[in-house]
Amino acid sequence: MHSLTSDYLNRIVLAPEQGSTLNKIGEYKGKQELFAHQTPEMLETLRKAAVVESSECSNRLEGITAPHNRIEALVLQSTTPQNRSEQEIAGYRDALNLIHESAAYMDCSVNVCLQLHTMLYRYLPGDGGRWKMNDNEIIERNPDGSVHRIRFKTVSAVETPQAMGYLAERYKTGIEDIRKEPLLVIPLTVLDFLCIHPFSDGNGRISRLLTLMMLYHFNYDVGRYISLERIFEESKETYYESLEASSQNWHEGRHDPNPWLNYFWGTLLRAYSEFEERVGTVAKGRGTKTELIRQAVDRRIGPFAISDIESECPGTSRDMVRLVLRQLRDEGIISSHGKGRGAKWLKN
Repeated sequence: MHSLTSDYLNRIVLAPEQGSTLNKIGEYKGKQELFAHQTPEMLETLRKAAVVESSECSNRLEGITAPHNRIEALVLQSTTPQNRSEQEIAGYRDALNLIHESAAYMDCSVNVCLQLHTMLYRYLPGDGGRWKMNDNEIIERNPDGSVHRIRFKTVSAVETPQAMGYLAERYKTGIEDIRKEPLLVIPLTVLDFLCIHPFSDGNGRISRLLTLMMLYHFNYDVGRYISLERIFEESKETYYESLEASSQNWHEGRHDPNPWLNYFWGTLLRAYSEFEERVGTVAKGRGTKTELIRQAVDRRIGPFAISDIESECPGTSRDMVRLVLRQLRDEGIISSHGKGRGAKWLKN
């Protein structure tokens, strides 16, 4: 809303390094079709891994968790959810699949936002698909659950329907009439959506679904093969810090968009770089399985299981993953914690 007025958009001047970042993203975008024709089997494996990671990581950012094997079953086999967490994950799965399949026929509108929120809560009784009824705030909590501080005071419940209407109108104006760069308008739309915070719950997840949808509209398809939600989660401190920094003085239209823009573009760059790395390795026939496994381990931040690496490395057996992990352990790069099926690995 406040980030998408013509006056605000026209005041934004990109630094040279920001222009270089956008050019680099454009170069990556130009390679998408080439990879799609060269390695269709690899892309299908990446697609399946990405949809599982996206469903898992976007929910985990909001404190909604389930065992990885259950998430795989929910996402890839449409298993019936057994508890509230699984119901929320299954709802995200459905909304995510809708975007992957039908983004071209969906617009950034009030109705689409409500539709996605309805799907998010379709397995739960409650207020899915309704604007918030009470004012809410973005807060930071202590480990015991008590409020540490208020990060941001969002748009009031009374003003929310009108604010969302303005947001949809100004997004369309920014793209079609003012013809601003989509990679500028998209992250600003996400910023405004999160500052409005139109739902009582699920705002973060809906913002990430809208991000994927809007990127699809302009043929930035990397989110089909590399989970943007995983990258958001792996850099969640910076994710939240950049949003907070760019939301200061938002209500007055005097906020600085750069922290969030730089983070958003950096996420896209990382996703495209990872995409090229994974597909390029196979396309060039370099080292293939061993290198893929080593790269997958290198991307890991926290503890991981063999199954996590296996899901990221198409065509590799579990025995092969174990062999490379043992090699990395002997090289002092990783160490094992625990035994049996519950064992986890961690980079040293």
